[in-house]
Amino acid sequence: MTKRIVIGITGASGVIYGIRMLEHLKGQDLEKHLILSEAAKQNIEIETAYSVDQVRSFADHVYSNNQLTAPLASGSFITEGMVIVPCTIKTLSGIANSYTSNLMIRAADVILKERRKLVLVIRETPLHKGHLKLMMDVADLGAHILPPIPSFYHQPKTIEDIIDQTIGKIFDYLEIPHKLFKRWGS
Repeated sequence: MTKRIVIGITGASGVIYGIRMLEHLKGQDLEKHLILSEAAKQNIEIETAYSVDQVRSFADHVYSNNQLTAPLASGSFITEGMVIVPCTIKTLSGIANSYTSNLMIRAADVILKERRKLVLVIRETPLHKGHLKLMMDVADLGAHILPPIPSFYHQPKTIEDIIDQTIGKIFDYLEIPHKLFKRWGS
């Protein structure tokens, strides 16, 4: 059976994390299924030198966020898991409350109900108690919260080094082999 991963990119600042993840998945034995929110498309143009079409080309399959009949809206579509990177508070809230108004949230809901791995790279600061409660709620449902908070023990030299360390942490959780950062003590 083909191994599949779902990558969602929302409109939070930091779309480069999702783009770098897709770039690093090139050559991996994983079928990449991408959901882009409308705001993500805008932020790709605002925050990066990539075009939306370039980002789409990094995936094997691309879905519109309003495509609720897509295969990944069903638990019978087997995946290794899903990463929403970056994840807006709006998307976090939809997942926490099972308010499946779009494909991104529905796919995440399916991942949770099937007890597969869901990684949410929450990109908001500062956080108020409501944000923290939503994170606790999705963690109680089985999601893995992984904010893009850099470590410096690997002595990053570039912004890409900092971004790649977060992508490496995501890959560690999903058991995807990588050499994106120097590990502690190595």
